[in-house]
Amino acid sequence: MLVVEGLTCRFGVKAAVDDASFQVSPGGFAGVIGRSGAGKSTLLRTINRLATPSQGRILFDGVDVTALRGKELRQWRARSAMIFQQFNLVGRLDVLTNVLMGRLATMPTWRSLSQTWPEQDKALAMSALEQFDIASLAAQRADQLSGGQQQRVAIARALVQQPDIILADEPIASLDPRNTKIVMDALLRINKHFGITVLCNLHSLDLARSYCDRLIGMAQGRVVFDGAPAELTDHVARELYDLEAAEIMGGMPARVPAGIPALGTAAAA
Repeated sequence: MLVVEGLTCRFGVKAAVDDASFQVSPGGFAGVIGRSGAGKSTLLRTINRLATPSQGRILFDGVDVTALRGKELRQWRARSAMIFQQFNLVGRLDVLTNVLMGRLATMPTWRSLSQTWPEQDKALAMSALEQFDIASLAAQRADQLSGGQQQRVAIARALVQQPDIILADEPIASLDPRNTKIVMDALLRINKHFGITVLCNLHSLDLARSYCDRLIGMAQGRVVFDGAPAELTDHVARELYDLEAAEIMGGMPARVPAGIPALGTAAAA
């Protein structure tokens, strides 16, 4: 279980995250919602320890993440895989190598420097690519892919870390509606089929209500809503966003189809 207690992250005098507290149960799919500048990205980066908390605690399965240093901190970052809206792939490298980067935390230094990948890691990476219907792109340069394909490569990279939790920071922000659905379906499959907890920043309320079983609303760095999607009424949304809910809803149907797409059946981008 992820437990966030009184978490604050300041940059100078500004608190990007301000006394945030919530819990996410194992295997949950929680969406963090709120307007731009609400502190959503900083929250995820602080949980991963890419940003340093100013006060408060982050606990995961009883481990105090805020106290981790050195090797233990690197191990935590492997357990809490990040997916970014900018994909963060190495464009000049091929797709398979980009996915294998997710295995660096498990490798000795000499292997990571020479990129001498064990055969079992290569098999794991190919399996992840197959699950998202992009194994045929393994030898292609990452910068030659479409945005939807690049984000699926980033998700495959996160999956081969064999994480306990995935932190997805606006993973569909730069994608069109078709690729948005492909990427969100991929995250949902990981959550349901592998039981990996997902904490995902989203701007669209339609997407949040469709895919998430729990919503955490943020405004000015503070958690102002925490509950089931059904509890997020238009009135609550207007208070959360300080505007009409319809203005930040759109692009996707209000419900997820009854069946989760099977692994390996995602449409090609």
